[in-house]
Amino acid sequence: MAPRRYDPERRQRIIDAAIRVVGGKGLAGLSHRSVATEADVPLGSTTYHFKTLDELMVAALRQTNEGFAEMVAARGALEDPRVDLAGELAGLMGAWLAGERTGVELEYELYLAALRRPALRPVAAAWIQGLVDPLARRTDPVTARALVALLDGICLQVLLTGGTYEETYAREVLGRLIGGHGNGAGG
Repeated sequence: MAPRRYDPERRQRIIDAAIRVVGGKGLAGLSHRSVATEADVPLGSTTYHFKTLDELMVAALRQTNEGFAEMVAARGALEDPRVDLAGELAGLMGAWLAGERTGVELEYELYLAALRRPALRPVAAAWIQGLVDPLARRTDPVTARALVALLDGICLQVLLTGGTYEETYAREVLGRLIGGHGNGAGG
């Protein structure tokens, strides 16, 4: 019997492989076997690190959420009261949608999988709350939740129709919702 090889990056490679599998084949193509093949690891490695597919999907969703959170943090403008909030949100969404469209679709596929997989719900809720919290500091909690819902709706419409993101439209409707809050009253 060969000695066990130390592989500290294996867990991460498995998560990355799961994201690629879902990106290429959708959630229906996700299995321990398909991920093991994609990651070039033994099947037992995937089940060792992730006992269930839900555990693997939670890890994949957390990782995809981190990308969006990093983009929000890198821009840093949501916290600045001098920045036009509607314009910043519209620009943020434009930057996200301007990237690899497959990646955005993957994030939404994992995010919406929470409808049928309760294990994913806390991760999806954390993503929502992570955007609501800074927006609530600029507006109020109810407006912040409505803004996140509007952002989701605009993104989903663009993704589902294959349409082009219209930043001017997004800024206008976000500004209408923000109203007198957040230096972004729409005009």
